[in-house]
Amino acid sequence: MAGVTLSRWTMSYFAAALVALVAAEVLMATGFGYPAAALRGAETLLVVHLVAIGWLSLLMLGALFQFVPVLVAKPLHSDRVAGAVLLGLLAGLSALAAGFLHLAGVVTVDLPFFPAAAALLGVSFALAIFTLGRTLETAVSPGLPVRFVTVGLISLAATVMFGIIFAGVLGGGVEATLFLEIAAAGVPVHAVTGLGGWLTFTAMGVSYRLFAMFMLAPELDRASSRWVHRLGAAALGVTVVGGGAAAAAGASLTGVLAAAGIPGLAALVLYGFDVVHLYRGRLRRNMELNSRMAICALASLAAAVTLSLVTVVLGVFEEHVGAIVFLVAFGWLTGLGLAKLYKIVAFLTWLECYGPVLGKTATPRVQDLADERRAWPWFVAFFMSSWLGTAALLLSSASMFRVATAALAIATVGIVVQFVRARRLIDVTNDLRFPPGARRPRLFLSISH
Repeated sequence: MAGVTLSRWTMSYFAAALVALVAAEVLMATGFGYPAAALRGAETLLVVHLVAIGWLSLLMLGALFQFVPVLVAKPLHSDRVAGAVLLGLLAGLSALAAGFLHLAGVVTVDLPFFPAAAALLGVSFALAIFTLGRTLETAVSPGLPVRFVTVGLISLAATVMFGIIFAGVLGGGVEATLFLEIAAAGVPVHAVTGLGGWLTFTAMGVSYRLFAMFMLAPELDRASSRWVHRLGAAALGVTVVGGGAAAAAGASLTGVLAAAGIPGLAALVLYGFDVVHLYRGRLRRNMELNSRMAICALASLAAAVTLSLVTVVLGVFEEHVGAIVFLVAFGWLTGLGLAKLYKIVAFLTWLECYGPVLGKTATPRVQDLADERRAWPWFVAFFMSSWLGTAALLLSSASMFRVATAALAIATVGIVVQFVRARRLIDVTNDLRFPPGARRPRLFLSISH
């Protein structure tokens, strides 16, 4: 990636996302939301969207604005749009949070929070999809990650459309029977397309490239990886089209979700085999911290799939769906996100600071920007806390869950400190930190080459 233009706003996305993550963890630790409140209660929905939009979506978009140009070897359609999208998403998320707090009786001012949130989030996500989509169109020969990201963006569009309908109904401005039926029954479709399509499927596609890049493994584009894409896309297509139609008709979603679950499960199993193949084929024999912690995230994904199957067979899936979603959101998606951020922040900072002087003077290595001995206990604490939180939800122990999420918040802050140290070059030796011609990186905005 030497010579690649850095996205000016990527670090800002990461910073805003991390703030949202810590805020959500602190809220859960104080007993705000599930399990102290109802699973579909206003307090729980606030925490869910703080994680899904504020943390995971901002993280994903920040990464895509940087890496989609790398995937297609062409510049981003418009880097200026990225800043406007970030501001719009933050404003929309604030309006959405205010709307949920109004439903919970915390905010007493009667303002059109949900219509404002729908407009701001809808326009902002549309701009992001348009910009990334136009960039993906420039690919001469779309590789596997490009195809995954394309499906992920389509899933994002579907997720946003369902969200706009829900916001319209909650705000009281939408009374059409069709939309009322979708709002009443379409929450599972909204959740699956968001967590499963936009976030998980996109993360899978990007991880193919990141695993290969950071472990020095051959790029994958074999039969199994192509089938992961086909089966995953088919599962999401059934969910969106079939689930949307069933919700609009007021019919049961059980059959649709079961039909989508079969190819979805097959895609996840094949993805697991692909990742094992990448680990075995790596040239970097001593794995760095980000790769080792990614194994923990993948183990969480495998555990979530297993837990889903077991609870479905036992007929208790609905009773434990909160624990499964928590494990997916924190053990899998957040765990993978933080693990890869540990490398990405150092890597992009290294490019920004030392890119102009590479080959002209002595510079530190990427791994010299981070101290793994300092960071690994925080990652271990994070994954242990995410698994403890899942166990607490399975056991219906609200007190244990609060302890687990408090530990989760502390571990997350510890990891964030490592990101800041890398960004500030604190762990780089004095003689290599700022050679002549190197650029001093700013904390939240990147200097484009």
